[in-house]
Amino acid sequence: MTSSLVRGRPRHATAHIRVRVAHALVGAVAGAGWLAIPVLAAQEPATASPPRTTAAPAAPRDDESSAVDLILPVAVLGTAGVVAAYSYVRRGRRASGAVPSATAAPTPAESDRRARAALVEADDSVRASEEELPFAAALLDERTLAPFRRAVHAARTELSAAFALWHRYAEGESGDRGQALAGIVGRCAEAGRVLDARAGELDRLRRAELAPALEVAEGAFRRLTARAAAARATVSQLRERYGPSVGARVAGCVEEAMDRLVFATARLNESRRAADLGEEEEAVRQLRAAEGAVAQAGILLAGVDRTARRLREAAALVPAALTGAEAVLAEARATGTPVPSGADDTLAAVRTELTAGPYDPLDALRRITRALVRLPGARSGVLDTAADLVARAALGEGEDFVAVHRGAVGADPRSLLTAAVRTLAAPHPVEAAVLAHRALELAERDVRTHGLPESGTGRFRTG
Repeated sequence: MTSSLVRGRPRHATAHIRVRVAHALVGAVAGAGWLAIPVLAAQEPATASPPRTTAAPAAPRDDESSAVDLILPVAVLGTAGVVAAYSYVRRGRRASGAVPSATAAPTPAESDRRARAALVEADDSVRASEEELPFAAALLDERTLAPFRRAVHAARTELSAAFALWHRYAEGESGDRGQALAGIVGRCAEAGRVLDARAGELDRLRRAELAPALEVAEGAFRRLTARAAAARATVSQLRERYGPSVGARVAGCVEEAMDRLVFATARLNESRRAADLGEEEEAVRQLRAAEGAVAQAGILLAGVDRTARRLREAAALVPAALTGAEAVLAEARATGTPVPSGADDTLAAVRTELTAGPYDPLDALRRITRALVRLPGARSGVLDTAADLVARAALGEGEDFVAVHRGAVGADPRSLLTAAVRTLAAPHPVEAAVLAHRALELAERDVRTHGLPESGTGRFRTG
C-alpha cells in the first residue's frame, strides 16, 4: 500500500494486471467490511496482553443507538478501507487505458465526464494527502516534512484553479468549452504530478517508522475516543438549548465518528498483529486504513465543537441583528428604496422564535441576512458580522461532509464549495453562504442516491 500522495499514474503493461488485482481487493475489502461491521458494533475488541499497546475499544453508545444505527451510517457512507480501495480502482482504471484512442476526438459528453472524474480524483487525492500530513508530522522533523507540505499546497493550488475553471464552465462563462475542459483536466493532472514527485520518498520514510507510526495512530485514536464521550454531553446540551433539529444534526456527527472509531479499532489491531508476524505490507495497509478512519473521526468531532461555538456566537448576535435589520428597513422606506417582499415577515418570524424558543440561531441569522442582502446598509456593522458567521458555518459544515463522505460525492458540490470560498474572500458572505448551503444539499443528495462505490465497476449502487 503506497502513500496517499501516490496518484497512480500510467505504468504501461502492468496497468491491466493492477486493475484486475484492485478489483479483487475492493471486493474483498467491501465484503469484509459488510460482514465485520455488525460484529464490531456488537462486540468489544479483544484486549491485547501487555506489554503490547493496542487500541482501546470505542466508547459505548447510549440508549438512543441500536445496532442498526451503527451499521447504516457505515453501510451508506462507506468506511475508510472501501473508499481507499475504490480510489485505487479508479486510478488503476484511468491508468489502464480507458481513454479512447488519440485518433478519436472525444464527444462533448465524454469530455465533460472526463473533467468531472479528474476533479473528483484530484480532490480525493489532495484531501487524503492533507489528512496524512499530521500523522507524518508526529514522526518527522519539520525540515524533513517541509517538501511534502509544499507539494500538497501546490497540488491544492492547481486543484483550486481547476475548480474555478469548472465553475465558469458550468455557468457558461468559459468561452471555448472544449478548451476549458481540457484546461481542467490539465490542472488536475498537474496536481497529480506534484503529488507523485514526493510520494515515494514519504512512503519510504513512513515505512521505516512503522512501529512509531502505529503508536501515533493509537494515541490519536485514544484521544478521539475520549472526545467522543465528551461530544455526547455537548449534543445533549445543544438539543436542550437550541431544539431537536440542531441536536439531531450534531448527534449524527457523533454517531458517524463512533462508527469510524469502531472501524479504526479493528484496523489498528490487525496492523499490530501483522507487524508482530513480520508482514510489513499488510501492517502498512491496515495502518493506512486506520489513519484514514481516525482522521475522519477527528473531522467529525471537531465539527461538533465548532458548531457549538458558532451557535453560541450566533445566539448572542440575533437580538442585535434583528434591531439592525429593522433599522435598515426603516431607512429604506424613508428614502423610498424598494423593500424586498417578505422581509418584514422574515423578521417577525425570527422575533417570535427568539421569544418562544428554543430555536436555531444560525438559521435565524441566515434568514435575516438573506432577506436584506440587496438593501443599502445590510453589509455593515452587526449584519455584516452575522453574514460572515453564517457563511463560515455553512462552509465548515459542507467541507466536513464532503471530507468524510467523499467516496460518493461528485464534482458539482466540491466545485460549489471552492466557489463559496472565493466568494467569501471577495467579500460577499451572504452569497458565499448560499453557495455552501447548495453544495451541502447536492453532496447529501449524491450520498443518498449513490451510496457505496460498487467494487470493480466504477459505478455506484444505492445503499
